[in-house]
Amino acid sequence: MTTPTKLAPTPVIDETARLLTEHYVFPEIAEQLTGLLQRRLTEGAYDVDDTEELARLVTTDLQSVNGDRHLRLKHHAAPVSTKRGAATRDAMRRDFDTSLGGAPRVQLLDGGVALVELAPMLFPLEWAAEPLSAALTLASRAQALIVDLRANRGGDPDTVAFVCSYLLDERTHLNTMHWRDGERSEQSWSLPYVPGARFGGSKPLYVLSSDSTFSAAEELAYDLQQLGRAVVVGEPTCGGAHPCQGWTLHPHLEATVPVGRAINPVSGTNWEGTGVQPDIPCAAADALGHAHALALARLAA
Repeated sequence: MTTPTKLAPTPVIDETARLLTEHYVFPEIAEQLTGLLQRRLTEGAYDVDDTEELARLVTTDLQSVNGDRHLRLKHHAAPVSTKRGAATRDAMRRDFDTSLGGAPRVQLLDGGVALVELAPMLFPLEWAAEPLSAALTLASRAQALIVDLRANRGGDPDTVAFVCSYLLDERTHLNTMHWRDGERSEQSWSLPYVPGARFGGSKPLYVLSSDSTFSAAEELAYDLQQLGRAVVVGEPTCGGAHPCQGWTLHPHLEATVPVGRAINPVSGTNWEGTGVQPDIPCAAADALGHAHALALARLAA
């Protein structure tokens, strides 16, 4: 009987350290983390038998310095492509195909209030423009709108701008991304034209949040809140504001490294580490009921 080959952590740790040094948005934090990973490797902390356990241990260490939840060694149960970013993109595509394109629920509630759930992600716009446009156009005739992000774990910043464009009247500066590569900045604006009909910028708008709402979904809630366009109802969100890229290091392991940071033009900061703070705090499970009641009261007034 042959003995199973033990997982060799050194190549994974060395490559993770290289990616941090070359790409992580905060070079000084990258230096601290590479030292930590190499020290833990030398101590034998990563001498484990399976990739899932290694991913858990390394992720805990990666997030131990500044709590960056986008900084991860992700385990994938099925073997993943070695093409840069492909592991995350392939997983997203599977979710897209089983969620009506990221808009699994559009419903008319009592009193002329529409509900649009965006989950589980804000998918890349080349996939999601058609289903999102259909959902938001259908809801555009409502007297008030509730956008449910409680089960949304992030996605594409361009899709954030696309959704915002249906909820505003004029072209609006939403966010600025500062990228480490080239020390450049890139502004995000709502679009001057959208396919279908806009809900617009004046009717009551509510956004539902939970402690699972993450990344680009947080940006959607934060952008609308900072503009004074939406009332956020629910729980503080997860607190991840750094866009990241993924690299496959092993058939079952992907390193995701933040390569930029978001700066909101209104607040001058972002939601990293703090989450989006709701205007109406309540348990996530109760958020829809609260938002519906608020919408009905405002319409009645």
